[in-house]
Amino acid sequence: MKKTFEILKERGYVYQATNEEKIKEMLNSDSPKTFYLGIDPTADSLHIGHFFALTLVRRLQKMGHHPIIVVGGATALIGDPTGKKDMRKMLTKEQVEHNKREVKELVKKFVEVDGDNPALILDNSEWINPESYIDFMRKIGVHFNVNKMLATDCYKNRLEEGGLTFLEMGYMLMQAYDFVYLNEHYGCTLEIGGSDQWANMVAGVELARKMDFANGKVDRELQAITCPLLVKADGEKMGKTASGTLWVSREKTTVYDFYQMFINSYDEDVERLLSFFSDYEVEDIKKMCQEDIRNAKKIMAYEVTKLVHGEEEALKVKKASEDIFSNKGNSLDTKAINLAKDILKDKPNVIDILMLTEIFESKSEARRLILQNGVSINGEKVSSIDLEITLDMLQDNTLLIQKGKKNFIKLVFN
Repeated sequence: MKKTFEILKERGYVYQATNEEKIKEMLNSDSPKTFYLGIDPTADSLHIGHFFALTLVRRLQKMGHHPIIVVGGATALIGDPTGKKDMRKMLTKEQVEHNKREVKELVKKFVEVDGDNPALILDNSEWINPESYIDFMRKIGVHFNVNKMLATDCYKNRLEEGGLTFLEMGYMLMQAYDFVYLNEHYGCTLEIGGSDQWANMVAGVELARKMDFANGKVDRELQAITCPLLVKADGEKMGKTASGTLWVSREKTTVYDFYQMFINSYDEDVERLLSFFSDYEVEDIKKMCQEDIRNAKKIMAYEVTKLVHGEEEALKVKKASEDIFSNKGNSLDTKAINLAKDILKDKPNVIDILMLTEIFESKSEARRLILQNGVSINGEKVSSIDLEITLDMLQDNTLLIQKGKKNFIKLVFN
């Protein structure tokens, strides 16, 4: 029977490790270990990159290990410089407080917070904010070498751009201290995260070692492991791209758009995404992809949508998408038109709404096609020319209009 570490490695989660043999021994032992993942609430939602890391939390939790999610109420006020050409826009304390509440609720959807092995959701402002600047720097800052910090990518890139600030230099110290604090108060011995956080995670391991040496204690041997960044076959980052951010909140990214992002994945990405976002055995996933990559892609898009938005929503959007992807398997472009929600307050007639799509030549054509069962809204045939369009008919603020077999328009009401 495969053990925890081997399962994670087989599914592609293991990218970097401070000491792979130690981590293997730690995760495969009969004694459950406490581990943590940090998420900074820089927005009031989570993007797909956060969710990917949370799937690793879910797996480790199901295998009996004890998870801690640290929502960075303190670190979000500084901003991680990793991967940034310019300093992050500083958030107000009020913005961070709002984001924390939203992120904590989203996290609860993806990890178990009840039962025999509940996840702890903590906020690092609880232990960082009470520290005075002098006390923090005397306790933590003394263990950091500036030359070594500047050699890491997260600071080197910002330095080369000529814009590294002293504020940003403090980020690594704070994240490193999180790990030490969690070890001392919760027995946490493993940090997990994306590979872009490698330098910050190693800093926590090193901080514990240096503090133990300075205090004449035995090295507590904290460990860190990263999963790869969620990158598409063309090298573009999946979580945050030039075309926009893929959020897990349906208020920010509709379920339809979320599903479409995955159904349009490169063939080369399907096996990896199924390994991350489904519970199918790896052998079955490989077979699935070899036998019918298009069907495997549909299964993958459904599985990840089900994980994020639930089975009911996943089934709905799968049906709507199948209506669009029915032209011998070739996807059809779906234009989106943005409209004001106020339009629907007076319950306009369906003909008037159809005319806003610009795919009907006249009201007469719209009436004729309705009578011929040639018009659908959100996957359901329009059966009456007297139908009133109401707010409760929206799915994620959207009406997907289908004319005939090949014409689709998405009306998005804001």
